[in-house]
Amino acid sequence: MLFEGEQSLPKQCFGTSHVPLSPAVRAGDMVYVSGQVPVGSDGAVVTGGIVEQTEQVLSNVQAALALAGCTMDDVVKTTVWLEDARDFGAFNAVYARHFAKDPPARTTVESRLMIDIKIEVEAVAYRPV
Repeated sequence: MLFEGEQSLPKQCFGTSHVPLSPAVRAGDMVYVSGQVPVGSDGAVVTGGIVEQTEQVLSNVQAALALAGCTMDDVVKTTVWLEDARDFGAFNAVYARHFAKDPPARTTVESRLMIDIKIEVEAVAYRPV
C-alpha cells in the first residue's frame, strides 16, 4: 500500500548465475541473497570440510550483499542448510566469527543438498535506500 506522494521502488537484480537466479535482489529496503554454496571464483567446490566450506559460503554471501550495497552488518535473517547435523559445532564456530556483534535471526536445518556440498546459506538484509 502506497501513501499519498509515495512512489513504488522497482525490484533490482544484482549479479549473474549459470542457473536461473539472481545472486541478490533488492525490493525496497530489503535485500534477498540467494542460497550461496561453497564454490570459489573458478566455479569449483572448495576442498576441505565444513570449516573451509562455511568460510567460502560466508565469503560468497558477503560478495552478493556487496553487489546490492550491503554488508554482513545489514543481515537480519539467515537460513542455513547443513548436509550433516554433526557438523553444526564447527559450522557455528565459523559463523560466530562472521556475525560476532548483533547476529541475525537464523534457522539451521539438516538437509540433502542439490550438489555434493556440506552447506548452503541464504540471507536477508535490511538497508534503507
